[in-house]
Amino acid sequence: MGYISFDVEGAQLLFEYIAMRYETKSTIITTNLIFSEWIKIFHDKALTMALLYRITHNAIVLNMNGESFRRKQSNKFN
Repeated sequence: MGYISFDVEGAQLLFEYIAMRYETKSTIITTNLIFSEWIKIFHDKALTMALLYRITHNAIVLNMNGESFRRKQSNKFN
């Protein structure tokens, strides 16, 4: 998440989907944005906070730093 922002309807649909899965199914989400920047893709503070709450409650959050895997591969061919 984070490459393209959501319109209001798209953000609401994603929220409904995550809310439906909340505490019943596992979900993996990858993004290059820190949580404080998610408002940039959802444009609604209340919806973003509610979505983050559902995603992070009882979650394992992995922060990964390091060289880009794609960049590392492209350097092999240069």
